[in-house]
Amino acid sequence: MRVVLKKENLLYPELSFQVVGVLFEVSNTLGYGYLEKYYQKAIAALLKKSNINFKEQVKVEVIIGDEIIAEGRADFIIDEKIILEIKKGDSFRKDNIDQLHSYLKMTGMELGILANFTSKGLLYKRIVNIRNSQIRN
Repeated sequence: MRVVLKKENLLYPELSFQVVGVLFEVSNTLGYGYLEKYYQKAIAALLKKSNINFKEQVKVEVIIGDEIIAEGRADFIIDEKIILEIKKGDSFRKDNIDQLHSYLKMTGMELGILANFTSKGLLYKRIVNIRNSQIRN
């Protein structure tokens, strides 16, 4: 059975389309071969120009009792709804997908976007935190 996704079934469709548009603009402007920090600066500038609320390098952690047992830094949290992780490389690596999924669990957020700036252009993947998701049927 083939599942057809419709825009109204997606989490945060308008916001995620805006974010992906920013990613493509950065990819088309800079191309391939820069360090991740330069892509991050370009994305931040375009998010700001587009009036999209965001935070950069946000500390995320898992706390049990008084102890931090896991922590990381999300590249971007967009409008308190989407975690955006950016990478440089020609394919999606399992550890990058796992990292984003962990950040979604740590924050309780529903949607993440993993963006790879590759030698052939931008690749992106939407990652849904099924545990916390209010999937729209």
